[in-house]
Amino acid sequence: MIVYSLSGPSGTGKSTSALQFAYEHQIEAIIDDGLLIMNGEKKAGTSAKFEKNTVTAVRRAIFQDEEHKREVVDAIREHHVQSILIIGTSDKMTKKIAERLHLPPIKVFYRIEDIRSQREIQMAKFVRVTQGKHVMPIPYKQVGQNFFKRLVQKGFDIVSKNKVKVGETTIVQPDFHRQVVAISRNVYSELIQHIIRQNKVVTKVNSVQFVMKKQPIIYLSIYISSPINYSVVEEMANIQRMISEQFNRHFEFEPSHIRLFIKGIK
Repeated sequence: MIVYSLSGPSGTGKSTSALQFAYEHQIEAIIDDGLLIMNGEKKAGTSAKFEKNTVTAVRRAIFQDEEHKREVVDAIREHHVQSILIIGTSDKMTKKIAERLHLPPIKVFYRIEDIRSQREIQMAKFVRVTQGKHVMPIPYKQVGQNFFKRLVQKGFDIVSKNKVKVGETTIVQPDFHRQVVAISRNVYSELIQHIIRQNKVVTKVNSVQFVMKKQPIIYLSIYISSPINYSVVEEMANIQRMISEQFNRHFEFEPSHIRLFIKGIK
């Protein structure tokens, strides 16, 4: 068996990336937060996200419970797994999991920075802090609803680069995640308008739209001043750059797109 490790701090998007990464590297199985996952579905185990506090969640993730460990070990043998990806917050943790599950030594180590851009990592961390959302790389139908007092909802399909569906995700808010920083949506719009008002070529902001889905996108509709004795392209690029810098400074993420529409000249 070939054992792989994928490590990175909590909330950086490891579970979100795991299914596509495993598919592209032809890795048969994934160990993530106490679960054995194959072909995008749970085969054995219990998720650490079902636990009531952080301490028991960590114990669940590293298979300290003997019955839980035995269930996953038996399933790995039953399915004749020849390659497996272990996900953890550090190399030390993934090595511990491999040892607990009686797997061979890890052959290849990956970091989350190897497979996700810095912008994607920043966005994942922001969502974790402000919404308390955790991703499970298994279908919604496989998540026991009675485990959670909080949010459980369908996530999104995971699709490979060649447009093959390799799995689904489920969004959960575990009981142990209690610290969430709430940010009103008006804050984003007000910051954008404040930045634009500092640019002398903009005479009027017609509309501001901030869309926060998989990726944050900003749509701006503005009027510019005459006479046009300046480079419009350079000024618009400067506005985009300023917005990006200020979002990074205040929220520690950058919008994926800032779309500027010039409605007219005043």
